[in-house]
Amino acid sequence: GPHALHWIPASEEPGYVHLAEFGVVFLMFSIGLEFSLPKLFNMRRVVFGLGMGQVLLTLFAPTAGAWLLGFPWQLGFALGGALAMSSTAIVSKLLAERMQVESAHGREIIGVLLFQDLAVVLLLILIPALAQPAENLAPVLGLALAKAAVVLFLILFAGQKLMRGWFHIVARRRSHELFVLNVLLITLGLAWATELAGLSLALGAFLAGMLISET
Repeated sequence: GPHALHWIPASEEPGYVHLAEFGVVFLMFSIGLEFSLPKLFNMRRVVFGLGMGQVLLTLFAPTAGAWLLGFPWQLGFALGGALAMSSTAIVSKLLAERMQVESAHGREIIGVLLFQDLAVVLLLILIPALAQPAENLAPVLGLALAKAAVVLFLILFAGQKLMRGWFHIVARRRSHELFVLNVLLITLGLAWATELAGLSLALGAFLAGMLISET
């Protein structure tokens, strides 16, 4: 768009914006597919020790740097959030190719990646709220976190049983096309639902990937 080398001119047409949003939606869906709640529980010490330390340190350094240089701290926080993330799919694939997934450092890397995937959910809520004026930040952030808690509870706890039963029905039809259409329906439907709740499309897509990976 106009903010990336000016290859595409600024336009009031929604097409470019929607195209970019769909790209992010499917990216977050693929990240959700790599996320595993049982693995998160089994590796909780590494995840919430090493993983949390890496994310917090990477968030803190740019935030403090932006504040010291006179820039808004929100800018540093957003930059730190982007820098803190890695691609779970790419890194886990590289570890698998080198047969290092079960090594000591491989398990630590997977633990860090799992916490990053978890942190994505929080950052998707926090970063849009930071655009609000300082006096409105606390109530907007509180409302966003409350909405996220309700949506996460409904989707993860109520939706998981429903999703597993539905995909068993779909799988019994042995139709590749029907399966793909249902994956698209769930992904775009949950993205739309989270947007209706005042959250982001990307959050719904991430949750869709996580639910489908558990079926």
